[in-house]
Amino acid sequence: MPMINEQYKHSDITGKIIGCAMEVHKTLGNGFQEVIYQRALAIEMNHAGLNYSRELEMDIFYKGHGIGTRRVDFLVEDVIMVELKAIIQLEDVHLAQAINYLEAYSLEVGLLINFGSKSLEFKRVMKKS
Repeated sequence: MPMINEQYKHSDITGKIIGCAMEVHKTLGNGFQEVIYQRALAIEMNHAGLNYSRELEMDIFYKGHGIGTRRVDFLVEDVIMVELKAIIQLEDVHLAQAINYLEAYSLEVGLLINFGSKSLEFKRVMKKS
Protein backbone atom coordinates (compact mmCIF):
# COMPACT_ATOMS: atom_id res chain seq x y z
CA MET A 1 0.00 0.00 0.00
CA PRO A 2 1.55 3.37 -0.97
CA MET A 3 2.39 5.85 1.75
CA ILE A 4 0.45 9.12 1.69
CA ASN A 5 2.55 12.23 2.14
CA GLU A 6 0.73 13.92 5.04
CA GLN A 7 1.52 17.35 3.57
CA TYR A 8 -0.79 16.56 0.65
CA LYS A 9 -3.53 14.66 2.48
CA HIS A 10 -6.95 15.55 1.02
CA SER A 11 -5.28 17.88 -1.50
CA ASP A 12 -7.94 17.01 -4.09
CA ILE A 13 -10.64 18.41 -1.78
CA THR A 14 -8.65 21.42 -0.56
CA GLY A 15 -7.78 22.25 -4.18
CA LYS A 16 -11.48 22.34 -5.09
CA ILE A 17 -12.29 24.51 -2.06
CA ILE A 18 -9.50 26.96 -2.90
CA GLY A 19 -10.73 27.11 -6.51
CA CYS A 20 -14.24 27.94 -5.25
CA ALA A 21 -12.82 30.64 -2.94
CA MET A 22 -10.83 32.14 -5.84
CA GLU A 23 -14.00 32.38 -7.92
CA VAL A 24 -15.84 34.10 -5.06
CA HIS A 25 -13.00 36.59 -4.53
CA LYS A 26 -12.70 37.24 -8.27
CA THR A 27 -16.43 37.97 -8.48
CA LEU A 28 -16.98 39.91 -5.23
CA GLY A 29 -13.55 41.35 -4.49
CA ASN A 30 -12.78 42.41 -0.94
CA GLY A 31 -14.76 44.66 1.41
CA PHE A 32 -17.79 42.57 2.37
CA GLN A 33 -18.64 40.99 5.71
CA GLU A 34 -17.58 37.41 6.32
CA VAL A 35 -21.16 36.10 6.09
CA ILE A 36 -21.44 37.34 2.48
CA TYR A 37 -18.36 35.36 1.49
CA GLN A 38 -19.66 32.35 3.42
CA ARG A 39 -22.93 32.39 1.46
CA ALA A 40 -21.14 32.84 -1.88
CA LEU A 41 -18.67 30.06 -1.08
CA ALA A 42 -21.57 27.72 -0.27
CA ILE A 43 -22.99 28.39 -3.75
CA GLU A 44 -19.62 27.71 -5.40
CA MET A 45 -19.07 24.51 -3.40
CA ASN A 46 -22.52 23.30 -4.45
CA HIS A 47 -21.55 23.90 -8.10
CA ALA A 48 -18.30 21.98 -7.52
CA GLY A 49 -20.20 19.00 -6.06
CA LEU A 50 -18.62 19.29 -2.61
CA ASN A 51 -20.58 18.05 0.39
CA TYR A 52 -20.42 20.34 3.39
CA SER A 53 -22.04 21.46 6.60
CA ARG A 54 -22.16 25.20 7.27
CA GLU A 55 -22.03 26.84 10.71
CA LEU A 56 -21.74 23.39 12.25
CA GLU A 57 -21.72 23.56 16.03
CA MET A 58 -19.07 21.26 17.39
CA ASP A 59 -18.27 20.34 20.99
CA ILE A 60 -14.95 21.35 22.49
CA PHE A 61 -13.41 18.91 24.96
CA TYR A 62 -10.66 19.31 27.54
CA LYS A 63 -9.25 16.06 28.93
CA GLY A 64 -12.48 14.28 28.14
CA HIS A 65 -14.75 16.98 29.56
CA GLY A 66 -17.11 19.02 27.43
CA ILE A 67 -16.23 22.68 28.02
CA GLY A 68 -18.19 24.44 25.33
CA THR A 69 -19.00 24.62 21.67
CA ARG A 70 -17.68 26.43 18.61
CA ARG A 71 -19.23 26.89 15.20
CA VAL A 72 -16.95 25.98 12.34
CA ASP A 73 -17.66 27.96 9.15
CA PHE A 74 -17.62 24.82 6.99
CA LEU A 75 -16.90 21.14 7.46
CA VAL A 76 -16.29 19.83 3.93
CA GLU A 77 -16.61 16.14 3.04
CA ASP A 78 -16.49 15.43 6.81
CA VAL A 79 -12.68 15.81 6.75
CA ILE A 80 -11.72 19.44 6.03
CA MET A 81 -12.41 22.33 8.39
CA VAL A 82 -12.71 25.67 6.59
CA GLU A 83 -12.43 28.88 8.60
CA LEU A 84 -13.21 32.14 6.82
CA LYS A 85 -11.98 35.63 7.58
CA ALA A 86 -12.70 39.00 5.97
CA ILE A 87 -9.83 41.04 7.40
CA ILE A 88 -7.05 43.15 5.93
CA GLN A 89 -4.31 40.62 6.69
CA LEU A 90 -4.04 37.19 8.26
CA GLU A 91 -1.87 37.09 11.35
CA ASP A 92 -0.22 34.30 13.32
CA VAL A 93 -3.05 34.36 15.87
CA HIS A 94 -5.56 33.35 13.16
CA LEU A 95 -3.35 30.46 12.09
CA ALA A 96 -2.95 29.33 15.70
CA GLN A 97 -6.72 29.52 16.15
CA ALA A 98 -7.31 27.35 13.07
CA ILE A 99 -4.78 24.76 14.29
CA ASN A 100 -6.47 24.73 17.71
CA TYR A 101 -9.82 24.07 16.03
CA LEU A 102 -8.34 21.07 14.21
CA GLU A 103 -7.18 19.70 17.54
CA ALA A 104 -10.52 20.38 19.19
CA TYR A 105 -12.50 18.75 16.37
CA SER A 106 -10.06 15.83 15.91
CA LEU A 107 -9.53 16.71 12.25
CA GLU A 108 -6.22 16.50 10.40
CA VAL A 109 -6.54 19.16 7.69
CA GLY A 110 -8.08 22.60 7.47
CA LEU A 111 -8.08 25.75 5.41
CA LEU A 112 -7.94 29.30 6.66
CA ILE A 113 -9.25 31.59 3.91
CA ASN A 114 -9.19 35.39 4.00
CA PHE A 115 -11.37 37.34 1.59
CA GLY A 116 -10.54 40.74 3.11
CA SER A 117 -7.27 41.48 1.34
CA LYS A 118 -6.87 42.66 -2.27
CA SER A 119 -5.67 39.17 -3.22
CA LEU A 120 -7.26 36.05 -1.77
CA GLU A 121 -5.18 34.64 1.09
CA PHE A 122 -5.35 31.01 2.14
CA LYS A 123 -3.35 28.78 4.42
CA ARG A 124 -3.51 25.03 4.62
CA VAL A 125 -3.33 23.97 8.26
CA MET A 126 -2.39 20.56 9.61
CA LYS A 127 -2.95 19.01 13.01
CA LYS A 128 0.20 19.00 15.13
CA SER A 129 1.88 15.62 15.29
